[in-house]
Amino acid sequence: MASSPEISRLQRVLIGHGALLLFTAGVIGFGFLFFLMGKIALWPIPGEIDYKMPGTYDAWRMAHMEGIANGLLLWLTAVVLPLLPFAFKARKRIAYGMIVIGWTIVIASAIDPMFPDSRGLQFGGPMTNQIAFFLFYVGVLGAMVVPALIAYRCLRPARADTALETARERVA
Repeated sequence: MASSPEISRLQRVLIGHGALLLFTAGVIGFGFLFFLMGKIALWPIPGEIDYKMPGTYDAWRMAHMEGIANGLLLWLTAVVLPLLPFAFKARKRIAYGMIVIGWTIVIASAIDPMFPDSRGLQFGGPMTNQIAFFLFYVGVLGAMVVPALIAYRCLRPARADTALETARERVA
């Protein structure tokens, strides 16, 4: 297992962004709560605002869960990062790629409950739908490419030069 100050820094960045995504999921969760209650009210804060949040139950639930799932996925990436059979530069690309994937999917999911006709499933419609569409496009494309590359490198037979590179990293 390769462990170095550089890898530890990447792990901290992944953990930090994962925590921010979990925090974002909590904020979205308050929007979901207010949607379910049909008003904005937080006990023990006195008073309430009679306002019906826009969106649907499914849209709010999905936005909330995307934040949780992607935050935890970044934490999982931080754990397995040292085990990946890649050089440091490729691990760095994977780490930052996963951060981009997480944020694009969460932001795109959060657009749906806030703006009508903005699910981002296809191009067209209001500008908010187009923004969600392109964010999903980037996130989903990355979510297909990054795991495919990891699977390829982890499951292919080890080559001699790969073993030598891994041995050099362990010594360094």
